Amino acid sequence: MTNLADRMDLARQAKGGAPVAPTPLAGARHRRNRDVFAPVKDRVHQALVERLGPRLYDPNLPEAELAVQVRTTLQTVIDGEQTPLSHSDRTRIAQEISDDILGHGPLEPYLRDPDITEIMVNGPSDIFVERDGRLHPADTAFSDDAHLRRTIDKIVARVGRRVDESSPMVDARLPDGSRVNAVVAPIALDGALLTIRKFAADPFTDADLIGFGTMTETARDFLRMCVLGRRNILISGGTGSGKTTTLNVLSGFLPADERIVTIEDAAELQLHQDHVLRMEARPPNIEGRGAVVIRDLVRNALRMRPDRIIVGEVRDGAALDMLQAMNTGHDGSLTTVHANSPRDSLARLETMVLMAGVDLPVRAIREQVSSAVDLIVQQTRLKDGTRRMVAITEVVGMESGVITLQDLFTFDYSAGRDAQGRFMGQLVPTGIRPKMTQELSDHGIEVPIHFFAPALA
Repeated sequence: MTNLADRMDLARQAKGGAPVAPTPLAGARHRRNRDVFAPVKDRVHQALVERLGPRLYDPNLPEAELAVQVRTTLQTVIDGEQTPLSHSDRTRIAQEISDDILGHGPLEPYLRDPDITEIMVNGPSDIFVERDGRLHPADTAFSDDAHLRRTIDKIVARVGRRVDESSPMVDARLPDGSRVNAVVAPIALDGALLTIRKFAADPFTDADLIGFGTMTETARDFLRMCVLGRRNILISGGTGSGKTTTLNVLSGFLPADERIVTIEDAAELQLHQDHVLRMEARPPNIEGRGAVVIRDLVRNALRMRPDRIIVGEVRDGAALDMLQAMNTGHDGSLTTVHANSPRDSLARLETMVLMAGVDLPVRAIREQVSSAVDLIVQQTRLKDGTRRMVAITEVVGMESGVITLQDLFTFDYSAGRDAQGRFMGQLVPTGIRPKMTQELSDHGIEVPIHFFAPALA
């Protein structure tokens, strides 16, 4: 069936007009639907499967050896193909079939591309990628929904997860740590959905975040002092705002001689200290049993004699256990939460504590929050696609039943944008000196007063 862009193009040509160049999205779909080598690829793929047979699915065969066998056999099969093919066409067909068997099909080139941070599959024919914080249509497609489903099954099977009609949603991760979310029928109505947030093989450092403009050197130095001074820090932000990256950077400031327990839904943190214990939540099995949730792991962590507890994200009743850990001798813990502002993050914590099923008055919950959380780091993905810290806020205490906050650093939106539309502002001090300086001094950490001096106009 001809799509709308094609029909309009044909109509203009029939009237004697020149065809109009398609939009990037329409062009990508146009090219994807014109794969003239599809019959050749199907024949080569089938011949390859017939020749290798059970070796493709042998769990005892090392991946490196399988790759050698696949590429050798693939080259033999392509050389025997009767269709006239140029050298570049043969190379492309071999690469695409190799990616399909050994990797993740048409997504493999984008997984290898270091400039792409996210891959979004909205059905077999609609694939988008994020580059420099902006979405772009990908010039590729799966053959059909069954092809996409096979790729999803391959991803989740590697980490012992499953996705089917009885369990149509799954969170998993690739061997390199990239986060994967898949949704299939009957939940997904227009074909299976797949989202891959790529994981940097070389994790970002504080110097990288300063280079990106995510934070300033002053903010970095202050946050390092807070980590070393055992302040409890909550990193708040929306999806894709860079919370986990910031958490990983702040975790890098932890002393090497401390016992650190990390708790995550999908293991992403990369700590290089000597004494790190990593735990990961587990979904229920096919009988609906055996689930191990974040809350269970937080409770267990308290019995492991931790100096620090790092929770990748609190999103349910685990918030109560996390707050109690922060209030009972586990100072210097770190976690993240989804929220739009520092004030909203505290409201989210209150709501999640109530999800624990404990009948506590709101004032008691707020007292727990105000005494547990010392600092809130707010992250945002701005309209220009960049991820920035937009506030570093101190939790001062309680006043008339309301948690009192004070902004120490805020993002300077008044700096405007450059010619490319990028925000020129950065994190600037508000002029307020934090109340926690005395507690930091008690730990032998003296915070320079000039950190908080507002910039002169």
